[in-house]
Amino acid sequence: MARDQRTNRRIRAREVRVVGPAGEQLGVLSIEAALDRAQSEGMDLVEVNPMAKPPVCKIMDYGKFKYEEKKRASEAKKKQVVVHLKEVKLRPKTEEHDYEFKVRNVRRFLEEGNKAKVTIMFRGREITHKELGSAILDDVIKDLKDVAVVEQMPRMEGRQMFMIIAPNPKVAQRARELARQQAAAAEKAEAAGKPAAGGPAGGKKPGDAPGEGTPAVEAPVVQAAAAVAPAAQSGGAK
Repeated sequence: MARDQRTNRRIRAREVRVVGPAGEQLGVLSIEAALDRAQSEGMDLVEVNPMAKPPVCKIMDYGKFKYEEKKRASEAKKKQVVVHLKEVKLRPKTEEHDYEFKVRNVRRFLEEGNKAKVTIMFRGREITHKELGSAILDDVIKDLKDVAVVEQMPRMEGRQMFMIIAPNPKVAQRARELARQQAAAAEKAEAAGKPAAGGPAGGKKPGDAPGEGTPAVEAPVVQAAAAVAPAAQSGGAK
């Protein structure tokens, strides 16, 4: 259905083909007869196909329909995986431990269902040795071949060489399933109305004896103040 359907008196046609609330065909009726039928059902007359001749209208609870439509859209949005493009930057002379650290980050990005842009930054005369950058990108492809596919082959842009890699179909499917499971678990917890972990605020439960629950922190401060008081008084007596 369109987002701005005409309803009730906003429908302009003189005659409409009417569909009942259960999907039954009620035939072609005058707009007044159709409105009376909808009113007798305690519902709205909604134009669902204005291009038909005559236009097709359905008797329904329009407010309830819009609410359920919004709820379905919200639930679908929670379950979808939003793909981000993460960038990792390297140098032609990147040390091995730094290279391994950044490749692990790229692997994590891919396993989360995201894409990665791997960039080699050239400085000064390094630009004359583009083959070093190509070699690093080739190493990245080899080290991540079990989880990644190359979406955009290496290319130069100014003083940078970059490529874009994406999770392979198997990894992407796993990320989508994990997102759906997390959304379902969050929805289930929300429906159950689980209290926050740790019980009531302050960590103290009803019925706890004095001194149980949250440890008192005021006593040491008071004792320290009491210990300073005699010193202050003795200092005043001098």
